[in-house]
Amino acid sequence: MVNKKTNNNFFKSAKRTFEKEINSLSRIPNDLNKQNYNKFCEEILSNKGNLFLMGIGKSGNIAEKVSSTLSSTGTPSIYINAAEASHGDLGVLTKKDLLIIFSFSGETEEILKILPSCKKKVRNILSITGNKKSTLSKNSKLSLTLNVREEACPMDLAPTTSSTSMLVLGDALAISLLEANKFSKKDFAENHPGGSLGKKFYTVKDLMVKTSKIPILSEKTSINEAIYPISSQGLGLALVKKNREIIGIFTDGDLRRCLEKKIDIRSLSLGKVMTKDFKWLVEDELISKAISMMEKNKTFSLIVKNNKEKIVGLIRMHEILESKII
Repeated sequence: MVNKKTNNNFFKSAKRTFEKEINSLSRIPNDLNKQNYNKFCEEILSNKGNLFLMGIGKSGNIAEKVSSTLSSTGTPSIYINAAEASHGDLGVLTKKDLLIIFSFSGETEEILKILPSCKKKVRNILSITGNKKSTLSKNSKLSLTLNVREEACPMDLAPTTSSTSMLVLGDALAISLLEANKFSKKDFAENHPGGSLGKKFYTVKDLMVKTSKIPILSEKTSINEAIYPISSQGLGLALVKKNREIIGIFTDGDLRRCLEKKIDIRSLSLGKVMTKDFKWLVEDELISKAISMMEKNKTFSLIVKNNKEKIVGLIRMHEILESKII
């Protein structure tokens, strides 16, 4: 092999790629037919069956990624590889289903071979292509066409700009549907229970200790009598009630301060030393809000109330650390 001296400026090449792809992406809103895009989204929203995405090669990779994004943002979908579909996987399709096919050329051989069978098996076919006159576009109820003028590849051969554009269009569809479905942070967390991303959206209600597990003592209970129920539950506090109303809390910190002041804990009642102005938050708040309040108030626990301001539990740093959110 002959060693060739090169004077490569790699970043110059990278910058040229960035510029080409960014320019192509910036043209998509103007190139797309607005009415067609809206109908495309409405077709997905009105679908009563399963939503399938199909592709092969680079377009297949894009379809699979878009399917994952849709599923995690409130639009459940299933990816099918076109090659596998021709060997039996078409059996999962039914007349209630909607199929979106990704093919930039719209003339991919593997797609065209199964296109007639797909049309018979599903309710409708939608497509995303780079050629509105392609066979795939003509056989789709609706087709979104990307007008990519050139690939970032200097030979204009390797799918680069076209793949990026197709991926961004898929992301745009996912976000449009997310907003239409009013998909919330809580919904997102439910779809990502095991991921660090989803854990950021845990609510206080998800981790709190319910009131049924918290000692609730009368205001007339002596400090000495309160020690055992507080320590046996291992929560470090008790709720203090007057008749049926919670009027304060008594914590192990309150107990420590009583001992430091050499107060007679056998004769003094909780009502005399409890904390009346305790910090609390609503159960629907995100855990991040609880962490922020704990840091600000230099405490390791907060009382939790519902939307009617009724005490429903306790959130502690202990539960937050156990969940591995931080």
